Amino acid sequence: NIFKGCNPFAQTGRSKLQNKRASLNQQIIKQMRMRAGAENLLKATSNNKVREMVVLELSYVNSNLQLLMEQLEGLNSSVEVYQSSQETATIPLIPLGLKETKEVDFSVAFKDFILEHYSEDGKNFDDEIADLMDLRQACRTPSRSEAGIELLAKYFNHLPLLESRFFSPTRQTGIFFTWYDSFTGVPVCQQNLSLEKASILFNMAALYTQIGSRSDRQTIAGLEEAISSFQKAAGLLNHLKETFTHTPSYDMSPAMLNMLIRMMLAQAQECLFEKTVLPGIRNNFYSLLKMAQEATKVSETYDQVHQSMIQAPIKDNVPLFWSTMSQIITNHYRSLAHYFVATALLDHQLNPSDDEDQQEKTLSQVYDRLPEGRSPLDILKRRDERRRIGKAHLRRAILAHEEALRICGLCRDLRRLEVLQEILQASHQRSVNKFADNDNEDEFTDYMEAPDIISKTEHKAEMEVPTLSKVKVIDFFQRLGPLSIFSAKQRWTAPRTIQLRPDDGDLGFTLKGEQPVQVVSLDPLCPAAADGLKEGDYIVAVGNTDCKWLGVSEVMRLLKDVDEDGISIKVVSMMDSNPSMPTKSATFCGNLPKTYSMICLAFDDDDKNPKSRKVTKKPSFLSWGLKNRLKSASTLSLPTADASSTLPWSKPCPTFPSSSSYNNDSALY
Repeated sequence: NIFKGCNPFAQTGRSKLQNKRASLNQQIIKQMRMRAGAENLLKATSNNKVREMVVLELSYVNSNLQLLMEQLEGLNSSVEVYQSSQETATIPLIPLGLKETKEVDFSVAFKDFILEHYSEDGKNFDDEIADLMDLRQACRTPSRSEAGIELLAKYFNHLPLLESRFFSPTRQTGIFFTWYDSFTGVPVCQQNLSLEKASILFNMAALYTQIGSRSDRQTIAGLEEAISSFQKAAGLLNHLKETFTHTPSYDMSPAMLNMLIRMMLAQAQECLFEKTVLPGIRNNFYSLLKMAQEATKVSETYDQVHQSMIQAPIKDNVPLFWSTMSQIITNHYRSLAHYFVATALLDHQLNPSDDEDQQEKTLSQVYDRLPEGRSPLDILKRRDERRRIGKAHLRRAILAHEEALRICGLCRDLRRLEVLQEILQASHQRSVNKFADNDNEDEFTDYMEAPDIISKTEHKAEMEVPTLSKVKVIDFFQRLGPLSIFSAKQRWTAPRTIQLRPDDGDLGFTLKGEQPVQVVSLDPLCPAAADGLKEGDYIVAVGNTDCKWLGVSEVMRLLKDVDEDGISIKVVSMMDSNPSMPTKSATFCGNLPKTYSMICLAFDDDDKNPKSRKVTKKPSFLSWGLKNRLKSASTLSLPTADASSTLPWSKPCPTFPSSSSYNNDSALY
């Protein structure tokens, strides 16, 4: 199926980048597994010659990993691909790349679960399972539009339904969801749906940033789209941070998400500034001071982003391009703010017709402090003071421009952005020209430093959480019955066939409830009771008619015309669900510095209840490093030669997955 909002065959610059990301992820995991094997060998051997060879091999593997990480950082720095196709003179915005994932086959696990848990033939649900797998596959290549967002939201809204249907708190399905860290390429794998939900939310936020970056910022409509997109991206990332607090992927850790939220709001604030200045800035005293404070607000928000980027451990995984870009924009908007104040002081003298009190109040609100011995009214009334302060602001503007240009020259990826270089150089030249126009050779050199400008904005960027519930979905597996009754956490007997024969027109019981209906007030002496009908049974079929979704009146209609031969019904009885230990996760460390886990496995409680299942569970492909049964939920070690002797269970020791399982070369775009 080709879903609306999915573009699997597009050969755009964005899709090619995503294909490169997928290829790099496969190479990274191959090198990580080689390193893990070499380190195990290093621990296991005492032969000096072997140890020397292993150390040499480790140095090669670590070098390869470093090169692959640098290539991945290069992909995260390729912002020009995501910008508007229009010829624009705007500073490029930073989008997020989509997280990559491996294909998941639900077929075998879901069919087994349907047969075992719901007592139905799993083959009857082939179409539903295929539709689900097609939907997940489509989510790997969403189009950069609202339709692509809706596609991801559709799959996200299906996940709670799937969780209720198939993911029991007492057992594992054997389905592994693998997602790759968007910054390090390290794979993370879990058997529960938390990672799947979190990753889809991350990709929705990433898609919003790509939509915002592509918007035409030369128009009001384009700027409004960009503002909304970055605010929604920030809202989704904040929702992700608050909802999924223990996601074992570094790009979704609280510290990283906090930084990303700040970055999205800063970019939204930048677009709000651009929207304000798009019609033009009125060349009067009040408008110039207002724009100076607006520009300071943008500079301040980007400075906060930069400060969070240079904190450990974020600085080790954020692309240099990002932190450098935030520094450049901080200095660029700071210089604009000082230029606006300088223009207001140098070009607009206080005239008799001007409102002196209003100008004094406005100027006093711009500064957090003034040079000693000076007041706003002195600056306004004295031409020489206006000139001195104005030139001091121009000097700070020129210094900030020069700092922005210097930093830009230090980053190879930024040097490729010609439009950024042109904007910085033009702004710098404008300040230099302004200073030259107001410079008098007869004046003594004045080293007075201009005061800082207080940030203020009339339009602050705020997080905006999209309403995901607006995207309505229909349960793929609704034929299994109402979810309130027929879910993975409920347990029933197998369906029993009861032959109903009316006794003087009375069946011997009454019905109640919604869907499905329940047997109540059962006469223990009636034929149905003798045939095995119990109080509280649910009727799931009458004759050949499925009754899971039928109410009392509809079922009564099927039963009212029962003849002397009677009619057969199928019923199930609810069983007590034994409380068990909550599902826990374990982590496998990929040995990359400051990264999260590669494999997360869940605690398997089936050994305590061997009779609770009919289909034997396939062993997990990583072995547990156990101290005791309870502590096993949080520890995991690499397989060793004598691992089987340490296991308290009598199961065969699972083995590490083969490298072929990670070498899926299928094109994602």
